[in-house]
Amino acid sequence: METTNKTEESAARVSHHLPKGGEGAASTRGLGFPFFIARRYLISKKSTNVINIISGISAVGVAVASMAMVVTLSVFNGFSDLVASLFTNFDPQLEITPVEGKTAPADDPVLQQVKALPQVDVATECVEDQAMAVYRNRQVMVTVKGVDDNFDRLTHIREILQGDGRFELHAADMHYGIPGIRLAEELGLGYRYEQPLHIYAPRREGQLDMNSPEEGFVVDSLYSPGVIFSVMQGKYDKGYILTSVGFARRIFDQQGMVSSLELRLKTGSDFEAVKRTIRQLCDGRYHVRDRYEQQDDTFRIMKIEKLIAYIFLVFILVVACFNIIGSLSMLIIDKRADVATLRALGANDRQVSAIFLLEGWLISALGAVAGILLGLLLCWLQQTFGIIALGNSEGTFIVNAYPVSVHPWDVVVVFITVMAVSFLSAWYPVHHFSRRLLAE
Repeated sequence: METTNKTEESAARVSHHLPKGGEGAASTRGLGFPFFIARRYLISKKSTNVINIISGISAVGVAVASMAMVVTLSVFNGFSDLVASLFTNFDPQLEITPVEGKTAPADDPVLQQVKALPQVDVATECVEDQAMAVYRNRQVMVTVKGVDDNFDRLTHIREILQGDGRFELHAADMHYGIPGIRLAEELGLGYRYEQPLHIYAPRREGQLDMNSPEEGFVVDSLYSPGVIFSVMQGKYDKGYILTSVGFARRIFDQQGMVSSLELRLKTGSDFEAVKRTIRQLCDGRYHVRDRYEQQDDTFRIMKIEKLIAYIFLVFILVVACFNIIGSLSMLIIDKRADVATLRALGANDRQVSAIFLLEGWLISALGAVAGILLGLLLCWLQQTFGIIALGNSEGTFIVNAYPVSVHPWDVVVVFITVMAVSFLSAWYPVHHFSRRLLAE
């Protein structure tokens, strides 16, 4: 009699939860039936209060893990975008370099065709090679980069100049040299160096005579235009001197040659389409690289760091989802009587299992949505107000606060990851406990 009363109570409770408009087996065959029951289980009070507590902890754990993933990935994006913006001041949109050898003829028909493309706004011929810079009693190995006079239109070089002069590469027969800020410090140049900066480049032909080693070098001098540049990247600031392409061709004996052709496209051009067109014109003879490809090593390292951070955060999410396993296991045990009633009303085993599986998904979905929204809010606050600073002193770092950049695809990846991990977390207890329960 007592068992019958419990079954009747369960039947009444489940019937009350069923959607209106259907009875018996007919009402349990729709796709919305398992979701409806799972939703009722999620918001209804359980006979054991600890189940509600564990379910809440599960949702909070998933929310915190989701928030951490959004914020962390956005910070990595922020640093990547910051580095890309620094390189933008010195690197061209597109760089064309020969596949074989260091240089190519400047009058190569392929390069002339590229220059003639209607989408090309600025084309700069460059000659770049290693040399030794000597100033007074200091000497440093440097990279001398000779460029055309339109280099300031190709890049944002004017934005990173420091000093009381201006961007100028030559005047009549006098050639100017603009060093990086750290190179200037190492050579003791200052913004405006008073004496000529001597550049030594090894001769390309002939053998070195040890009795007269100076004969094995081409020597020329650069003068100060009153400025230095600061890219805030050691690769350039410590090792580069910017000068005219004529000076570089003369000292490296590369008359009529280029080591690279650098391009800037017109505003509104389809960048990827133009890039593909140029690669087709080059036909494998030249490398065609955009800004990210020019600094491939730097951005590859940043991508690896971001991937490792993502993997660690997934492990944290997995730990958080263990609460879902406990919550569903207790819920399945708590609803033993309801399962019997649902089966009596016409629900099949697959629908009963789907109820508890959807319960786990709902907990995860609520946590994921809440966590992602909270993460986006924190990113907005950081972008707007710079709440978390990089250092205590103003100007210690390039930026004062942690840079943040939200990429929509990262948000999608976070949500998919959370739902995938939660599916596995929900599948185990449902598969294990519901199979035993349905077998009874």
